[in-house]
Amino acid sequence: MATEVKVPTLGESVNEATVGELLKKVGDAVAVDEPIVSLETDKVAVEAPSPVAGVIKEFKVAVGDTVEIDAVIAVIEEGASPAAKGAEAGRAQEEREEGKQERADTPAPAASSDAAQTLSPAVRRAVLEHGVDPSTIKGTGKDGRLTKEDVIAAANAKRDGGGAPAASSAPPAATGGERREERVKMTRMRQTIAKRLKGAQENAALLTTFNDVDMSAVMETRGKYKDMFAKKHDIRLGFMGFFAKAACLALKDVPSVNAYIEGDEIVYHDYVDISVAVSAPNGLVVPVIRDAQDKGFARIEKDIADFGKRAKDGTLTMDDMKGGTFTISNGGVFGSLMSTPIINPPQSAVLGLHRIEDRAVVVDGEIVIRPMMYIALSYDHRLIDGREAVTALKIIKEAIEDPTRMLIDL
Repeated sequence: MATEVKVPTLGESVNEATVGELLKKVGDAVAVDEPIVSLETDKVAVEAPSPVAGVIKEFKVAVGDTVEIDAVIAVIEEGASPAAKGAEAGRAQEEREEGKQERADTPAPAASSDAAQTLSPAVRRAVLEHGVDPSTIKGTGKDGRLTKEDVIAAANAKRDGGGAPAASSAPPAATGGERREERVKMTRMRQTIAKRLKGAQENAALLTTFNDVDMSAVMETRGKYKDMFAKKHDIRLGFMGFFAKAACLALKDVPSVNAYIEGDEIVYHDYVDISVAVSAPNGLVVPVIRDAQDKGFARIEKDIADFGKRAKDGTLTMDDMKGGTFTISNGGVFGSLMSTPIINPPQSAVLGLHRIEDRAVVVDGEIVIRPMMYIALSYDHRLIDGREAVTALKIIKEAIEDPTRMLIDL
């Protein structure tokens, strides 16, 4: 019996998605609830599972197609054995894939072209960028699929092992002096990110204020208690927990930084839901730590670690990213010294963190070396005055430089 696989419900106000990756091939056996297609929405990637056990008879879609809720994306032959796929179904599927996937510049595997055909757009770009042969790399993703990290690791191993050096970030030049370009359609998530960030610049009166923070006290605290903390809570004590709690103090004292404009009204909150900027394979996502003002360091660190893992795995949900009253973005993990972060609409402020580096500073009239970090607060000047923004950032600075303030609510 043939069973249709349809696009599942994608979340509130989300009516369509883009086919990001076919996780199986025609003729493959699938189990009940096993994902067969990855779908990209405006905010997250979701997977469409098989409702029955059987063999994939046909795909009705190809990578890059736009699909709506309840659209048929595949047909499963229920209870069938995983015999070789029919020639007619195979040819039809290959024709659809030929028109959709950009594989002209992708190095062909030695044994079979199936691996190249099922590479995700991000992996194909990484293959081109690093000049490696995907057929020689063992995938660590679901069902042995290649991930972007697999390609980068293989390229690094090739370089470190003394083999031929990895290619530069530009695609390798073809023989005969011919140069190539690759056009890759923006993912739905990347398009949404671009639209929202541009909208923030156009609709808000953006301004950024800066300060620098002496990280000595926090680093000393972490060094003293990190082992006991990890043993008791089974989570690493990081820097984000300190900044999240410091932000809660600042937002309590300066409530406009935790508010937003809606029409001709200002919406204030008596709670702090902190959006944490996290890198995902398809772009930046901002899952929310809810009621951060009531959570301890361990719970905050566990939430952040869970977000990071699920962002990498592509399992964050729409509910994870709903709401948020304030954002923290840590560019320091990538080496950023200073930046002017953009607010996450409809929020009115975002805290930008940066790398820690030893710098000469004057303390009590003497020049000393301290681990310093620049911090930035971008804000909507329509709602937040400069005095309020500077005050909020100063509270965060003072709390980080004297973490005891977080315990006694100063």
